[in-house]
Amino acid sequence: MNLDRPQAPNPYELLPQAPSLTVTSSAFTDGGELPARHSAGGENVSPELSWSDFPAETKGFVVTCFDPDAPTPSGYWHWTVADLDVAVTSLPEGAGADDGSLPGNAFHARSDGGSLAYEGAGPPPGDRPHRYIFAVHALDVESLGVSAEDSPTKVAFLTLFHTIARGTLTATFAQE
Repeated sequence: MNLDRPQAPNPYELLPQAPSLTVTSSAFTDGGELPARHSAGGENVSPELSWSDFPAETKGFVVTCFDPDAPTPSGYWHWTVADLDVAVTSLPEGAGADDGSLPGNAFHARSDGGSLAYEGAGPPPGDRPHRYIFAVHALDVESLGVSAEDSPTKVAFLTLFHTIARGTLTATFAQE
């Protein structure tokens, strides 16, 4: 099958602008390659993420991982963590496990693959490198009023209306 197609835009560049916060990872640098360990074919473990420089009035966070390059009309949500407490400014490697170990009231919303956990990078073999955009949204509320059964698109939609700052960190990954 031929997967040639135009590159999708970065969806965060199409949203209303928000002040920036800083997102970093010990696993990769912005624009760098996502280690195979964090892929679906590797160990499928979420990378460490940390964030800082968010507004003092922040009341909570949402963390997501989105692949705009998936060969679908709507990209692919790999990870959504909702209701992170304002005191949480990092997630350790492996926090995306479905073991209920997220801090406080935080939870995973279902990925596009149906998992209540991090779903590692898994572009079609032979396709061009995909971008995996890890985003942290500082919110003006503690909870979005969503549940683990809500779609990541619904969480993203509600997040938009409560975002007071946003930061992204992008990694690429391809499979032979």
